[in-house]
Amino acid sequence: MTESDGIPLGELVTFVVLLNEWCDEHLQVVVISSDFVRACLVFAQQSAQASGATLVSPTESDFSNLSLHEDYPSSVSSLDDSPPHLISKDEAMYYYSGISPSPPKLVYRTGLSTTPWVKPKGLEAYRQLKEVRGVYGHRINAAWEEVGPQVLDLLTVQGIRWSSIDLARFVTDGGSDKQIVGPVVIWIGVLPDSLEGPQAISSSEAILILLKSFGIEDVEVEYRESIYRPSVGPELLRHVSSVNDTVDVRSPLTPTLCLPIAAADRPDAQGTMGLYFAEGGASDKVLGLTCHHVLFKTDATNNNSYALASNTSAPRKYVQLLGTRAFDKLLDSIRLRIGRHAIMLGQHEDTIKRLDARLAGVDEDEDDEEVADARKELRQAKEQVIAVNEAIETLEKFYSDVKKNWGVARQCVIGHIRVSPALAFNVGPDGFTEDWGAFEIDGPKFAKAFKGNVMDLGTEIPSDVFALKMYPRDDGPTTFKYPSDRLLPLRDMISQELMRRPDMLDHDNEHCLIVIKSGNATGVTIGRATGIFSFVRDDDTGMVSKEWAVYNYDKNSGVFSAPGDSGSIVVDGRGRIGGLLTGGAGKTETSDVTYATPMPLVVDKNDIVGTPSFASATPSLPCPIPTLLFLHRKLALSGSGYK
Repeated sequence: MTESDGIPLGELVTFVVLLNEWCDEHLQVVVISSDFVRACLVFAQQSAQASGATLVSPTESDFSNLSLHEDYPSSVSSLDDSPPHLISKDEAMYYYSGISPSPPKLVYRTGLSTTPWVKPKGLEAYRQLKEVRGVYGHRINAAWEEVGPQVLDLLTVQGIRWSSIDLARFVTDGGSDKQIVGPVVIWIGVLPDSLEGPQAISSSEAILILLKSFGIEDVEVEYRESIYRPSVGPELLRHVSSVNDTVDVRSPLTPTLCLPIAAADRPDAQGTMGLYFAEGGASDKVLGLTCHHVLFKTDATNNNSYALASNTSAPRKYVQLLGTRAFDKLLDSIRLRIGRHAIMLGQHEDTIKRLDARLAGVDEDEDDEEVADARKELRQAKEQVIAVNEAIETLEKFYSDVKKNWGVARQCVIGHIRVSPALAFNVGPDGFTEDWGAFEIDGPKFAKAFKGNVMDLGTEIPSDVFALKMYPRDDGPTTFKYPSDRLLPLRDMISQELMRRPDMLDHDNEHCLIVIKSGNATGVTIGRATGIFSFVRDDDTGMVSKEWAVYNYDKNSGVFSAPGDSGSIVVDGRGRIGGLLTGGAGKTETSDVTYATPMPLVVDKNDIVGTPSFASATPSLPCPIPTLLFLHRKLALSGSGYK
């Protein structure tokens, strides 16, 4: 594409980039084909021919197609000349424009008299869009635990068919890069056509009186039409064999160990989920194990224990798959894989051209060895072209699916935090670090693909190289066998005694313990564990603890871990669990030494149980949440899928 097409190439590229960004945000369209780019070119040419025409965002364009006089009946009023305490149909339709591609209809709001809605005219009709924000630092935040349930009771007593109750602020585009921040709103969703004017007014007044009793007089009440639907995100993907075209990139979306996770309120602070736990007792719930500092900001001034309150109305702290960087890393890996296939495609096509020329005019009956080899190579090259094209097509679809299904944070939520003791040093008689947290897994997202506690050894390290690294000497016992499906099942634990004196010898006839970990940041790596526990000191607090140290395998193998790998599980070649990776030491971002808390100090070896199932009904908890893991430290160590 050149400037001879009628539009400067730079302007066209800018237009396509902007269009891509809008599609990513609003339509989740990912891959733009050459045909689509050509269609964009035609659109841009037509727009440029219009006198004084400027590009308008699709949101604005869609909004402009709505007629201000279109019939839009309101639950409260369907008349344009409605009383001052009711809303017009235009306000009902346009009030929430901008907060979503299909904004809800306003039913009633208490701020009608103090902040009347002005029907937009001209260009304003396309510019005054809203965004919805959370509420922080307001007086109602501290009182909401008491206020919220009472609001619920008021609505129920008045027979209002509400579907959701939220706290929100709305920010309106005021033009010239200005934003108008509205008041805090108790935002109530009601079923369509279920709320009449008098009922809306009386219930709103009752809520305002309730707020006043708490000394809160700067909060509004708004009703919108809304139907609550459980927001179920996509299920995790199944593990696939090496013949699948997505095998190199799909691991972060499978339930094998090393899930890249982040607290939903801290998506840039990422870590790894190391193990699945059975809650134990009568419960069939499954918990995920990671580090406390992965789930919560932890430093000299922030270090608090957390346990989900037994009151079910308490707000939950959610855990999501794929933090910000992990999501970008996943997309980059797919693009890289597509690019590599494209390189190979070009090479195969060049081979076909060369061999076609070589075989041109050659008699079909000729059986010369060189000709036979050329024909065989040509046939293989054509087969490779077909295979590579199929791989590119599969990966493009996978890229699109990832953007669509996992590009929105709320779709990535895989559970909520249950308990996470504050980070502590020099704990117990052994003096190790206590840095762990557990979150409850969202069963339906895991059920179909779950295989228990298995570690996918990945494809980055070839199986033969992997096996050789796990055998320090060729005359020693073969304790490691590379699994045919790449899945290493976790079966037992490495005792502290075995950590101190491993049952493996290296080339120098010295005891050694070769270990494996799979983490969010560095993937699957192999390292050398130490037999003498190290001491580490936290610079912020000056606290000292012992740790189990793991060194990098050798100078050619790269680092064993890096930031983002915290929460990973360190295992040996037999699948015996060694420790929970908590950190590392080094001058740069990478780690010269990796540290882990020995697993027997986190989980009692005698409490290992089989894989639980996610049942449709959730039984009540057998014990108070704060002591849950101390009473039920049980691992789900094997399984063939949830029932």
